[in-house]
Amino acid sequence: MAGKKKPGARKSTAKKKAQAAPEKPRRSRLLRRKEAEPVGAAPVEARALARYVRVAPQKARLVIDLIRGLDAGRALNLLQFTKKRVAKDIEKVLRSAIANAEQKSDTVDVDRLYVKYAVVNDGSRWKRMRPAPMGRANVYQRRTSHIEVAVAERRAAAVPAAAAS
Repeated sequence: MAGKKKPGARKSTAKKKAQAAPEKPRRSRLLRRKEAEPVGAAPVEARALARYVRVAPQKARLVIDLIRGLDAGRALNLLQFTKKRVAKDIEKVLRSAIANAEQKSDTVDVDRLYVKYAVVNDGSRWKRMRPAPMGRANVYQRRTSHIEVAVAERRAAAVPAAAAS
């Protein structure tokens, strides 16, 4: 009776584990460090995020679509003269992203920064009540947005050898 196995019993995986290569010791996610990159290997990239901005995402996307892909200086200029209330909030996030890029690297050229990534996501909705006729109440929603902007440094254009001489 001791040698018989039950019909639904699992097979032992001890052999498979013994044959597998020894695993590296696991380190905490917070303790992991990135390998040092060679100087000038990758362009600088930084982002900024504003959460729970009190504006409807649909309205904010109208403005964010204007600056996506533009140079940072040109995008700031465009936002300064855009006649939308959300333009000031987006300008604030863009300035923060530029400051983050400057803080991240000493060698960053601010004039070569451009808006690499710009999105507006839905935030939470605030439920509010409004009085209605005959003693009733209507529920309405005040929408919020999460605005995220990432800037990156444009790579220098490669100069052809024939043009250089």
